[in-house]
Amino acid sequence: MKAGLWEEDITPWVGTERPGGYGKSYNREVHDPIKVRALVLDDGRKKAVLVGLDLLVVPAKIVSLVRQRVKARLDIPGEALLLAASHTHNSGPVFGLYPEEYADAPELIRELIVNHSTIPDPDYTTLVIEKIVSAVWRSHQNLQDVSLSFWRGQESSCVFNRRFRMRNGRTYTHPGKGNPEIVKPAGPVDPDVNVIGVWTGEGKLLGCLVNYACHGTTGPGGVSADWIFYLEKTIQAVMGSDCRVVFLNGACGDITQVDNLNQGEVEYGEKYSRRLGQCVAAEALKGLVYPTTDVAEIDYRTSTVIIARRKPSSARVEQSLRLIKREKPHSSADWTFAKELLLADYLTRRQPEAAVEIQVIKVGPAVFVANPAEFFCRLGLEIKKGSHFPYTFVVELANGAIGYVPDRAAFRPSGGGYETVLTSYSNLIPEAGEIIVRESLSLLKQLKPDPSPVPRRDNQTSSPWDYGVRGPDLK
Repeated sequence: MKAGLWEEDITPWVGTERPGGYGKSYNREVHDPIKVRALVLDDGRKKAVLVGLDLLVVPAKIVSLVRQRVKARLDIPGEALLLAASHTHNSGPVFGLYPEEYADAPELIRELIVNHSTIPDPDYTTLVIEKIVSAVWRSHQNLQDVSLSFWRGQESSCVFNRRFRMRNGRTYTHPGKGNPEIVKPAGPVDPDVNVIGVWTGEGKLLGCLVNYACHGTTGPGGVSADWIFYLEKTIQAVMGSDCRVVFLNGACGDITQVDNLNQGEVEYGEKYSRRLGQCVAAEALKGLVYPTTDVAEIDYRTSTVIIARRKPSSARVEQSLRLIKREKPHSSADWTFAKELLLADYLTRRQPEAAVEIQVIKVGPAVFVANPAEFFCRLGLEIKKGSHFPYTFVVELANGAIGYVPDRAAFRPSGGGYETVLTSYSNLIPEAGEIIVRESLSLLKQLKPDPSPVPRRDNQTSSPWDYGVRGPDLK
């Protein structure tokens, strides 16, 4: 088994747009550098590339260009390359609608895109593409003989489902701390901390890959990898500053660090960013002493499913149009979502269906199951339940960005909440989650896991410990 790791800096310059909302926001300072981190694995027959990006999302356009260049330079096929965003809300401008693709749109639509929505920065996008390719190239150049360790721990003290059943029969997202109308959480959390360690023959940890499910919304201040920054720093403090830490986010479409059942302070800012990162890192570190194997077969499958988009009614379009013309831009949430509905209406008429890539990559006893959604936690747990692999890494926002994909229950009369609102970003039909789960499990069945590494047994016996057979001394 061979592996190589590398990282590159993709920190955006001050003044660039900051994605993560539905209007204009700008980066004014830098808290910590944001990165692209790559791990290349080679079993002597096939190679796999796992790339974690400190970005809100990774658009399909970037994925396509990176795959083309990696294929040309290293002859690694696109289906073996997984690119996933950490979903930090304090990153650089690669997210949004590309204005040049809407040059023939009505004037109002162009106005809403260019002046009232987050749009990608062409120069920054070019930088990100170059840095990803560079990280993959350098990782490949660094390939060396390694052993791999695998671990699944549990950390549930710092993450919470943000959706709640209310006494009025509805479901709200972030209903307010201590709201007496709360009945119970509307969904689960996924406490799994999945880890692969990459070791030299001398027992040095070259790096590790960590998979955990939580939004990157702790907001420590300025441009930041969010809590993933503290995840990396904590692991490096123990294992060495040259240890590379690749992070892939799990199914966290409805999971954050905010505990709405706790009436204390809001879990936001430097303190809670550090707390979450350190807690996940501490659990990951437990697994970096487990048995290793220097044989791990690599295999992969991909498929593309076509999923229809939800279309707004003509009555809602007319209502939104009147509101947009009547109110001051961004004066209310009503204005913001009226803007989004008009953009969604134009998008769904132009592109009534979305091409959704599902990808599975096997690494020995572990499997990565990736999709481009902000995937609800319950759906990710369904994939894990149906998996026959000892270690199943569900990876969201991978190889594209198709918005929130809730479970079907979120669209029932008792459902609702922010994630179900029709926008230019989130607009797939209610069945989308079930389709993705079904296709993911279908691909999984085509792969067979390797046995998990176990402690070496020398089949030797030994004599009792001389000290241990003595006593008791009573006088």
